[in-house]
Amino acid sequence: MHLAGWLFADMLVVLALVSMGDRGDPLAAHPATRPSPSAASPDAEPSPEPSPTPPGPRSVERKPVKVHVTATVGDTARMVKQLRAATARYEGRAAAFVLTFGQAPEPGDGQAYAREINTSLRKARPDMFTDATTRDFWNGGSASSADLEIYFYTR
Repeated sequence: MHLAGWLFADMLVVLALVSMGDRGDPLAAHPATRPSPSAASPDAEPSPEPSPTPPGPRSVERKPVKVHVTATVGDTARMVKQLRAATARYEGRAAAFVLTFGQAPEPGDGQAYAREINTSLRKARPDMFTDATTRDFWNGGSASSADLEIYFYTR
């Protein structure tokens, strides 16, 4: 009798998944029904080319761009310089989110360093990182370095 609540919860999850899986894709494009030019009208204009980008919201690339930064705490100029160099080939793209792993012996120091790196990101490339979500993590190890995983929006 004590498992009845769990059974009910599991059944509710299954029903929710079935309901979500039963719905069609809301972003699927319906084929446009345009009249085709008839053979009798040779000067009919050709139909326009389809758009190269599909409609719908942007998505995020699955593979991150990994960057390693080494600079002493407070050396923002060096952080910005390294971040500009590491992200130069991605200019013109927008980052969705960035996971920054600050290395330090203590968790609080590592997260503070990661936060400082993330602030430097917005100084290095404001167009790329203005709307990006950043997260500060601790990775252990020696101080004054960080590993970043940058996830960009798809093109």
